[in-house]
Order: sequence, then C-alpha cells, then structure tokens
Amino acid sequence: MAGKSIQDLLTPALTVDLLKVKRNAQVMLERFQKLGVQLRPHMKTHKTLECADIMTAGTRRCIVVSTLAEASFYADHGYDDILYAYPLPFDKVERCAELSERLTLFHVLVDNSAALEELKKRPLKRGKLWHVWLKLDCANGRAGVPHSEPAALQLAQAISESPGVELTGIYTHCGNTYSCSGEEEIRAVAQDTTTFTLQFMEKLQANGINCSKSSIGSTPSCSQPVPDMAMLSEVHPGNYVFYDVQQSMIGSCKLEDVAVRVITRVVGHYPHRNQMLVDCGWAGLSLDSGGRLPTGYAVIEGHPDLKLLSMTQEHGRVEPISGKLDYEKFPLGSLLSLIPYHACATAVMHPVYFVHSDGVVVDTWTPTRGW
Repeated sequence: MAGKSIQDLLTPALTVDLLKVKRNAQVMLERFQKLGVQLRPHMKTHKTLECADIMTAGTRRCIVVSTLAEASFYADHGYDDILYAYPLPFDKVERCAELSERLTLFHVLVDNSAALEELKKRPLKRGKLWHVWLKLDCANGRAGVPHSEPAALQLAQAISESPGVELTGIYTHCGNTYSCSGEEEIRAVAQDTTTFTLQFMEKLQANGINCSKSSIGSTPSCSQPVPDMAMLSEVHPGNYVFYDVQQSMIGSCKLEDVAVRVITRVVGHYPHRNQMLVDCGWAGLSLDSGGRLPTGYAVIEGHPDLKLLSMTQEHGRVEPISGKLDYEKFPLGSLLSLIPYHACATAVMHPVYFVHSDGVVVDTWTPTRGW
C-alpha cells in the first residue's frame, strides 16, 4: 500500500495527513509543557497505536481511554499509566481489577458511592491499591457529581477513607465548550471549569482529604487555554490530533489544521434533479452536523459551491448551493474530498486509516474496536 496515491484508493476511505497529525500533537504538547502541566492525551478519537505514539512522543505513558477495549489494546502494546475515563461500569469491575494488577498504574473513574462499594468488594492482589479519580461535573451536565453539591465532598471523603483505595485525582470534562462560538467563549468556559476544579481541590485540602492530581479537558478548552490552567496537574484533550469542521467552527483551530478526510467517488449523474451521487453515505461519514452546515453534512474540499445534501447508508446526494451543476467538472469516477464535521464519529466507522504525506500513502493504521 505504501507509495500508492490516495487518488487510487478504493472508496469511501478515511485519509490521515501525517504531517498535520504530527504538527497538531506537537503544538498541544509544547503548549502545556510551557504551562508546566502534564498532557494526558485521550485516545478515543483515533484508537490506534501509531497515533498514540505520536501523541505521547513515544513514551507510551500517561493516556486516557474511553473503553476497556482501548485500555487492553494499549496495555498489550506496552502502554502504562492508563486512565479509564468512564463512570465505572459494574459489569467491568473484574476486567478493571485485572488491568490494575497487571499494570504499574491503571486508574478508574467514580461518581457515586455504589461504584465505590463495588471496588471495595474486589480488593486487588499483592497489596495494590485501586487508583480512583472522582468525576466532577462543572456545569457540563453529563457524568460526575455536581461540584457545588455536598455529595461531591462526601464521596471524596468516602474514597479517601476506604481500605485498598486511593483518591488519586479529580477529573472534569468541560464538554460545554462544544456549544461555544469563538475563542472568547471557549476561554470563559475553560476559566469557569478550572476555577471550580481548583476550588474543589482547596475544599479537599481544608478537610484533610489527600488528593494529588486535578485534570480538566476538552479539545476546545485545551486549544484555547487560560493562564489559571497552569495550576492544574493535567489536561486530557483528544480530538485535537485530527481536529474537524466542528472544532474550526467553535474556534479551536483553523480548517487547514484538520488532518482527516473521507474521499469518495462520483457514481451517478442526475440532471433532472440537478444532483449527483457519491459512494459515501452515513456508514462512512458522521451525521452529527444534522446537515445544518451551509455545505450540508460536510465541507467538500475545494468546492465551496457544493452541498452534501443528504445521505443514506451507502449513498450521498450532492448538489450545487445555487445554479446548475456542471457535470463536466465531476465525471463519473472522479473524486471528492469530504472534511468531516466530527472526526471521532467518522473515524470509528472505518476499519483502516490511510496515512499519507502529500497525497502518497506512507502507512495504514488499524484502530481497535469494541467496548
């Protein structure tokens, strides 16, 4: 496959620009090195070994995962210090225990007392401790104990007092940055999340509760950090290594920073309805945008006058935003390059990524799958 032009790939295909990936990863790493904050990159966007090596600068340490399939995959390839950043599922406690006993550091996330009880029922072998992070909700409204509720401090106390368990850190996801528009709004949410997290750390200290780490994360907040984030221990963004149209609209990046494309071929001309069909449907491209972009479900690279109007499983309808479609510009078999609205949701649809440099394939990456 190496040496092949991306123009010759079977479509639809997910392509990854290696130089952009390396640049995006290096910019984020250097940004937080300057702030003196540990970068713990999230693996959920790409789920590959090769990209993880780039994001960790080859250390194979200090990562975040969202599934146990990812955790096992990275552990099997020599990774350690893995944080499973998902509210502890009770059916997976034994698998978490096995990873905790196998690795030097495997961390779990807890946001309720019932989960803590499940951990206490399964003490680790050889005197090892469960490394537990308390998930705090700082106005994101997904998982986590609300930061201002007494229950958060009570749970932290309970974790710290439990035998066989260590309260390792406080973990917050500022997913509310995804509703922002522009850098100023992103920084306002990042500031609030940072402030709430640091205030909670002060509460822990005031109540004699030992907890050494604090971490917030989202690609928007970490792409537009505020100075107070220097007081955190860690950050945990993930999407930044690929970026996408959504991130460019929020204010996290420029469109030219986006490293992924879905290439697709024109398979039909339909002049009677001023449309053409491409061979990429919702099985190869995320529906996340809801078609609300001016260009529909994606940005069609180099063709701002075209709109991906709708998709079925294996078909995409493309039409001009205005005027008549010039079919001579798009002969049957010709390629279009789609910049995805959401890279994470699009990448998960593809069994292999075609990694290229200047349009020439240099590698293929195979992601892990499942839960």
